[in-house]
Amino acid sequence: MESPATYEDVNLVLRLYELRREDRLRKARAWFSQCFKVRTLEEFNKLCPPGSDENAYFRMVVTYWDMTASFITSGVLNQNLFFQSGRELLLVWERLRDVLPQLPETNKDPVAYRNLEVVAQSFIAWMKAQSPDSYTAFSNRIRGTA
Repeated sequence: MESPATYEDVNLVLRLYELRREDRLRKARAWFSQCFKVRTLEEFNKLCPPGSDENAYFRMVVTYWDMTASFITSGVLNQNLFFQSGRELLLVWERLRDVLPQLPETNKDPVAYRNLEVVAQSFIAWMKAQSPDSYTAFSNRIRGTA
C-alpha cells in the first residue's frame, strides 16, 4: 500500500502547477493540446521538424511531463495525490502513445519518455479502479474517437 501524501507532496504538486503557468510553457501546452494529434513518425516529422517552434513546444511539453513522472517513479511524489489533479499528463500520453515507441528508437535513446509511459499506465489503472468507463471515455475524447 502506498504511503499517505505529505505536506511535501502537496508543495511539490503546487510547485509543478506554478511551473505550468510560465508563459512559454503555457504557450507550448496550448499548442500541444490543440495541434499535436499525430499517429505516425511521418506525421510527427511533418508537424515538428527539427529546429522549428513546434519541435521546441513538443520537447518542452513532453519533457516537462516526463520530469514530473520521474518524481513519481522515483518515489519522491505521492502517486495517488498527483492523480487527483494531474490529468494533463494523461492527455499528453494519449496524444503521444501512437508515435512514442518510434521516437526512442529513432533517437537511439531507449529510455526516452519511459517515466511518462510508466506513470501513464499506472494512471490508467487508477482511473479504471475509480470508475471502469472513465479512462475509455477520456481517451476517446482526447483522441477524437468519441
